[in-house]
Amino acid sequence: MKHRLIALAFVLSLLPFSASFLHADTTPAVTPLVDREAALQALFKEYWDAYLQHSPEFASTIGDTRFNDQVTDYSVHAVNDWLAFEQSEMMRLAAIDPTGFTDQEVTSRDLLLRQFVDDMEEADFKEWEMPISQQGGIYSTYPDLVTQLSFLTVKDYEDWIARMRKLPHAFDQVITNMSIGIDDQRVPPKFILQEALVEVQQLAAQKPEDSPFALPIKHFPSSISTADQMRIREEMLEVIAHQVLPAYKRLAQFIQAAYIPAGRDQPGIWALSDGDRYYQFRIHLYTSTNLTAAEIHQIGLSQVSQDEAAMLVIAQKLGFKDRKSFEMSLKTNTKLHPASSEALLEAFRGYLGPMQAKLPQFFGHLPKAPFEVVAVPDYLAPNAAPAYYEHGSPDGKRPGRLYINTYNATKRNLYDVEAIAYHEGIPGHHLQISIAQELQGVPEFRKFHNYPAFTEGWGLYAEQLGKDAGFYTDPYSDYGRLEADLWRAIRLVVDTGVHSQHWTRQQMVDYFHEHSALDESTVQSEVDRYIADPGQALAYKIGELKLLDLREEAKTGLGSKFDIRAFHDEVLDSGALPLDVLSDRIHAWIAKAKATQ
Repeated sequence: MKHRLIALAFVLSLLPFSASFLHADTTPAVTPLVDREAALQALFKEYWDAYLQHSPEFASTIGDTRFNDQVTDYSVHAVNDWLAFEQSEMMRLAAIDPTGFTDQEVTSRDLLLRQFVDDMEEADFKEWEMPISQQGGIYSTYPDLVTQLSFLTVKDYEDWIARMRKLPHAFDQVITNMSIGIDDQRVPPKFILQEALVEVQQLAAQKPEDSPFALPIKHFPSSISTADQMRIREEMLEVIAHQVLPAYKRLAQFIQAAYIPAGRDQPGIWALSDGDRYYQFRIHLYTSTNLTAAEIHQIGLSQVSQDEAAMLVIAQKLGFKDRKSFEMSLKTNTKLHPASSEALLEAFRGYLGPMQAKLPQFFGHLPKAPFEVVAVPDYLAPNAAPAYYEHGSPDGKRPGRLYINTYNATKRNLYDVEAIAYHEGIPGHHLQISIAQELQGVPEFRKFHNYPAFTEGWGLYAEQLGKDAGFYTDPYSDYGRLEADLWRAIRLVVDTGVHSQHWTRQQMVDYFHEHSALDESTVQSEVDRYIADPGQALAYKIGELKLLDLREEAKTGLGSKFDIRAFHDEVLDSGALPLDVLSDRIHAWIAKAKATQ
């Protein structure tokens, strides 16, 4: 890793300067702007094509079918090859003089350099040695993937069968990586691995025809002949029975016999030898800020207090003396809990229609992508979040999907449905991600790059935007909005608590129960999510606070000329951005708007 760190320092030293500094002892020839722009675009294309080949599953999810018969090479050798490729591209990119480039070209160059720098630093923490948790891993990648593919031709089916034939080798690579992690003492907590084992065993125990891998043969298009249907069905069930399911069983045996016993006892990432430094890196990665864990913890405590005060006002207006007594009533009020799984799904759909009709009042640019609400697959539901969004394909053939967790549906709350609908659906993730995928005039990687503080910050901002749009007319639903915001504030406290202040898992659970009325299923799955993915939960509130601050700056700076539609378009029309880049963009927009007043 030492040679990469040296290269990283060298590239960082070059970023503020022209490429001519690479040859300080000579007088360099000036490369014409048109040639430098062509070199930039060629590098962008080369990088993107290489990335799709390196990540064939992702390529499939965005509708690129060139690699539909391939799986990722999970070996350490492949990891190192990719890092070497990125290092080479980083040096080439840093050497392209940006003088005269358009704002978008400069932004694209800087963002890709930033990605390379982050990847070089991330490699130092060997994340491939801890590839499994209850949040997912190779065991969930392909069952998830099959629901995102189109099966319209014989080749689509044959590609899927070919892909499944490669899974046993891929599973063996991942098991090897976990074995190396055991030797390096880089392992997740035992109880996290026990939860993952349950999911792996559930998939391994299914009959071939009931497996998610067999979903494509449930319904054939009429264009495929009966003879081909019979052949495909036989081949698919054979490969599932004799290759895929045995690979799952081997993975389950390894997790149970070797991985869980080697799992660490402490839930916090601090327990790793470089845990504190690793956590600070993940804070930077997920928030695109230089905030420390201690600073974020204090922000969380402050935000929790603010939300609790606002929630108390609503509780008292509804005739309760305090939040605790009000929240006790929520648990026993049958009107606030769905009667069935379908009732829960319909509750989400009921809020999204009116919001969609209001969007033109808040956005000048709206996406074309379709959207639907569906249930979380049964095998993921016990440990999944209450809801999550999955992007559609850029061509619109696969809609964006809001997945609703209907596990223990009657125990779930209805009063938080409205806020979640706006966050995960419209105007939250579906609108933001779809606009990004439909961008014109930017390199492809810009359309799909995810900066969590931007993406999740926008989702949380969208919950507040529902209030601005005149929704949350039911006080219970408005209380749910505040509880959802409180939930994200609590994340700042418990995530930093467990990973930097050595909290126990029970302390996390207790803090949730002390400060929120979230149902038990949600609390249990949430704390384990934060343990499994350190820092990710920080993105929401940190991103939302920055967006609200920028909107307030724009309102103050532009006064009566402030246009909420123009502000939102400026935020969204360059795709996801690091918070510092977004801040610079909005400040430039404000200055330009003021200059024309």
